[in-house]
Amino acid sequence: MRSRVLVLFFFLAISSAEQRPSEDVKEKCMKDHPVLLHYFSWADYMVLAAMLIISCLIGTFYGFFSKKQETSQDFLLGGSNMGTFPMAMSLAASFITAIELLGNPAEMYKQGTQFWMTCLAFILVVPITSCLYLPVYMKLRLTSSYEYLNLRFDQHCRLLAGGLYMLQMILYTSVAVYAPALALSHVTGLNTYIAVTLVYVVCIFYASQGGMKAVIMTDTFQAAVLLGSLFLIVGYGLSREGGLSLVWQVNQQSERIEFFNMDPSPTVRHSFWSVVIGGTIYWTSMFCSNQASVQKYLSVKSIGQVRTALWVSAFGMIIIYTVNFLTGMVLYNTYKDCDPLLAHHISGQDQLLPLYVMNFMGSLKGVPGFFVAGIFAASLGTVASALNSLAAITCEDILQGLFKMEMPARKGAIYARWISIFFGALSFALVFVVERLGSVLQVALSFNGMVGGITLGLFSLGMFVPWANAKGAITGAITSLVIVLWIGLGAQIATLNEQIHLDNKPVSVNACPCNITNIISNDNNGEAYFIYKISYLWYTAIGCILTMLIGVGVSFFTGFQNPADLDQDLLSPPIASMFHIQTKPCANNVHGITNFGLELDDEKSQAESTKSPKT
Repeated sequence: MRSRVLVLFFFLAISSAEQRPSEDVKEKCMKDHPVLLHYFSWADYMVLAAMLIISCLIGTFYGFFSKKQETSQDFLLGGSNMGTFPMAMSLAASFITAIELLGNPAEMYKQGTQFWMTCLAFILVVPITSCLYLPVYMKLRLTSSYEYLNLRFDQHCRLLAGGLYMLQMILYTSVAVYAPALALSHVTGLNTYIAVTLVYVVCIFYASQGGMKAVIMTDTFQAAVLLGSLFLIVGYGLSREGGLSLVWQVNQQSERIEFFNMDPSPTVRHSFWSVVIGGTIYWTSMFCSNQASVQKYLSVKSIGQVRTALWVSAFGMIIIYTVNFLTGMVLYNTYKDCDPLLAHHISGQDQLLPLYVMNFMGSLKGVPGFFVAGIFAASLGTVASALNSLAAITCEDILQGLFKMEMPARKGAIYARWISIFFGALSFALVFVVERLGSVLQVALSFNGMVGGITLGLFSLGMFVPWANAKGAITGAITSLVIVLWIGLGAQIATLNEQIHLDNKPVSVNACPCNITNIISNDNNGEAYFIYKISYLWYTAIGCILTMLIGVGVSFFTGFQNPADLDQDLLSPPIASMFHIQTKPCANNVHGITNFGLELDDEKSQAESTKSPKT
């Protein structure tokens, strides 16, 4: 017995002796090759502080020194006298979130360049918005876009869509601020809580004091900061890696250069069909049924200004996505043989770009601060637009629509200002909930696309199907919401249970200085149900199509709406033309149109022009 115990101790001693040197060697190697080579300097903090101070000064000017905003329209719509270019920049800034700025380069690094084809969706969505949806909004000029659903269907549809939007934006803004701040804190050394608090304090201040004017002008400044930081990073990266041709060649050899993956399967995360068709429907929901977007359209006087702004914002987003695409190629060129995530240098894919900036550009004083300022600018733009739109929905749909409160015109701006402060504080408080429920992050991002599809389906049903009734609309929306949530949440659970894995392009840690074993990443899908493998880019399309199909079906069984009883201003111009309404061709009116693009027949012109859509 004693001999067996001695033998056991002998083998344990040998095994521990074998493990200890390797662990000691790796620990010593990590000291000799630290993950982070540089940290934030005083110059970086100064650059970041300058961006935040300028944002506050813009809010101060429009809140205290510019023309006083007394009515809710002044506060929420900027008096409808904003400039075309600032509105276009603000529109683009509100669509580009900090999550995307950090996530898109990493997405292209891991998945390849197929996702860049979403730029085609930006081009396709502009004529769709300009010709089909925009004339209705500009004709009615409703502060809350969801008031349209009350006019076309009933109050239940209005409250459902408005409630979903409020839930979506409160949750999404919390994630859109916390997730990037968390990623930056791991790499730059910035304190997460300080970063989040600064973003919310600055944003709540200028959004609540300056209203839509401050939001749009601050977004314009922040968009310039954002673009400047992106161009600086990609320019330095391409120069460091030997130029665009060499970077392109290296990525092409790894089969990352891919634009026409024509696989028709809906389970392919990024194919030509999911990115272009699914992406077009997603961005249509953002441009055509999102309160923040519609509210900015109404901040200018003419529909021609909006159409020009749509093209400017679309090309602005194409530039940003192209820079992200090139940045992802630079990241692969740098880390192809030593993937930081596989080597456990970072804990999340969204930390990849900050790691690159700190290690390779950290010696350039002020440059990391400029990069972080661009990320913060994206967070500020997202939150500011959300707060302004939430104030509009609360004033119009909840206080006046649901509770029938009479809001004095002189006090409208005061109500809106305090409401935006309330939602800012609520969103900030939810950050600490999101922090403790890590799985909420991805759910919130997916929820954005799910809700967008339902809302787009409701507006499309109202504008394009004059026979649809309120029962069909509400039934279609609720049913499709349940189905899309089942698919989306089920996919998240399957991913957490490791039943679904992304088909990432191969990377290696073979060249990592402290690597002991070579690892090559090339994941395959697990054993989840087919429906949970559907690409997230199809969620909006599924929600929209189901809402419309079910809405038409239920309307048929419950009795179609008589189109003759509808106010024709509630229909899209091509549909209105079928009911004796003459519509000017959209392409001929890019610089402005008479009566917002709708000209009535001579026999109805007098009656229609005096009719108010709100009665």
